[in-house]
Amino acid sequence: MMTISPFLTALGSDGPPADQAKDMALYGQFIGSWEMDTVHHLDDGTIETATGEIHFGWVLEGRAVQDIWIRPKRPAPSTMYGTTLRVFDPAIDGWHIIWSDPLNQDYSRQIGRAEGRDIVQVGEDSRGLKARWRFTEITTDSFHWIGEERVADSEPWRITYEHFARRAGS
Repeated sequence: MMTISPFLTALGSDGPPADQAKDMALYGQFIGSWEMDTVHHLDDGTIETATGEIHFGWVLEGRAVQDIWIRPKRPAPSTMYGTTLRVFDPAIDGWHIIWSDPLNQDYSRQIGRAEGRDIVQVGEDSRGLKARWRFTEITTDSFHWIGEERVADSEPWRITYEHFARRAGS
C-alpha cells in the first residue's frame, strides 16, 4: 500500500485561495488527469507517434498549478517525464512557467497568457532556442497542445510536438 509522504501532502492543495480563483482559472481548468496522443515532427519531415498521460494539480497552497507529462503511457519506459510549475504574477498579468524534464535534460522558462480562447506561452528552451507552447481547441474534456521552436525572431515557428489530450475516463 502506498502512502502519501509529508512532502506531497504539504505540496498539494484542494484549490486556489478564494481571492485568487479568477486569476488561477486559466490553468486551473486543466486540473485532473488526461490521456494524450502525441505527434513528434522530426527535422527530416517524418513523424513519430506515441501515447502518454498528463496530470495537473493545485500546489503551494493553491497559488500555483503543477503538472506532470509522461510519454509513452506507463508502464512502458519513459522517453519524456517532466513537470511544469505555473505561477500567476498579477504585476505582469501573466504566468511564470518553468518546465523541467530531467530524463532528457530539457528545461524551459516562459511567460504564459490567454490570447483569445487559447493559452500561449513564449520563452526559451535549454538549447537557447525560442519556444512557443500553445493550448488550443480547449474544451472541458480536451485540448490540443502545440510545441514550436525557432532559432531567431526573423524565422518562422516550426512545430516540433503536438499533444491531443482528453480527460482520463472521457
